[in-house]
Amino acid sequence: MTPKVIALAGKGGTGKTTTTALLIKYLLQKKLTPVLAVDADANANLNELLQLEVGATIGQIRKELKGDLPPGMTRDQFMNMKIQQAIIEESGFDLLVMGQPDGPGCYCSANQYLAMTMDHLAANYRYILVDNEAGMEHLSRMNLRVIDYLLIVSDPSARGILTARRIAEITGPLGLTVKNRYLIVNRAPEPMSAELDAKIKEAVQESDLPLGGIFPSSEDLIKQEIIGGSYLKLGDDVPVVQAAFAAFDRIFM
Repeated sequence: MTPKVIALAGKGGTGKTTTTALLIKYLLQKKLTPVLAVDADANANLNELLQLEVGATIGQIRKELKGDLPPGMTRDQFMNMKIQQAIIEESGFDLLVMGQPDGPGCYCSANQYLAMTMDHLAANYRYILVDNEAGMEHLSRMNLRVIDYLLIVSDPSARGILTARRIAEITGPLGLTVKNRYLIVNRAPEPMSAELDAKIKEAVQESDLPLGGIFPSSEDLIKQEIIGGSYLKLGDDVPVVQAAFAAFDRIFM
């Protein structure tokens, strides 16, 4: 099985992780499983929105690779074993957390082992979701160079929309092939101002970045985060869930 790869990107604070959690909920309800969710943001908190505890991260495994290995075990065997241990297994989806970015020193070999391990893992999933920082270097490190869907998330501001356009343009230099890309505008006020509406239309018209959806600001998400509840348990009648599902229907169906 060759999985579909969905990558999410955008500047900090736009709601990429919220969008990722809602997308996991959508894929589970549509029975488009199994799903591997990868939290590649240095400020990893996707697990919190899913109410999951994180054990090991890829960043920690990289550090262990620089030390002594168990007798009779190669580095790729060790990396594979550790990644299997780091995967958080849930019903319909698994979660893998990348952790902190590389520190001083060369991690080329660790990234090579990571890419090899991801090649083996990928065949087990129908979809792979990667929640990225604004940069998407992790995709290359994981050998996920063909992106079926790139969702670039922006907040409802002119600067956010401009940043989204710039992110869409950096995939070429990274050597990534993107089959489909979409703009997601998150936390939009209701009603939306004419100025913001014009800025969104301008971005769509002047770049290869069609509008995937506009998600309204949501008190329900804020309440769920405050109580530490999983976004997967949000009701289908919640407006932001309805808006997200309608957008995902247009994008993936």
